[in-house]
Amino acid sequence: MSNQVNKQELNPTKVITGICRASYANLWEPKSINGGKPKYSVSIIIPKSDEATLAKIRKAIEAAYTEGQSKLKGNGRTAPALSTLKVPLRDGDVERPDDEAYANSFFINANSDTAPGIVDRHRQEVTNRSMVYSGVYCKFSVNFYAYSASGNRGIACGLNNVQLISAGTPLGGKSKAEDDFDDEVGDEYDDEFLG
Repeated sequence: MSNQVNKQELNPTKVITGICRASYANLWEPKSINGGKPKYSVSIIIPKSDEATLAKIRKAIEAAYTEGQSKLKGNGRTAPALSTLKVPLRDGDVERPDDEAYANSFFINANSDTAPGIVDRHRQEVTNRSMVYSGVYCKFSVNFYAYSASGNRGIACGLNNVQLISAGTPLGGKSKAEDDFDDEVGDEYDDEFLG
């Protein structure tokens, strides 16, 4: 644990989350949102009970605000108060009340121009795309930074890396093939069909 504390002290805008759930996971291929530049992205669902992760995120947002003062000032003398800016930590109960996956949780939308590194629990690279989907439980490496573009100012979240922790029920209503079919088909079918 002290190793993670030291890492955050060296880079106060970077956070390694506790175990969270991935939603809207576009981690293998970048996707364009509203016609914008295609990006790798994920909505990170953080249980409200994970106070340690939430505290690290709030601290990192404040650090990004402090580091980004010159960018946030724009043409003004001072940067607007952090409380008036758009920040990435959002309340799922308030903003997504009809989505059960976001109940009793906060969430952050994180993105990147480059593909995130994806590893398993043993820090081995994951290449099996079927293991990464909306609903899987992961830890995330993210960083927070100030932005000022087209009259909008605030703090955004960049996606660095993902560590898969455990399977979860897929989100979005799509079932897995292995859950849709029975184990047995019947003896009248030839087992040699698939070689």
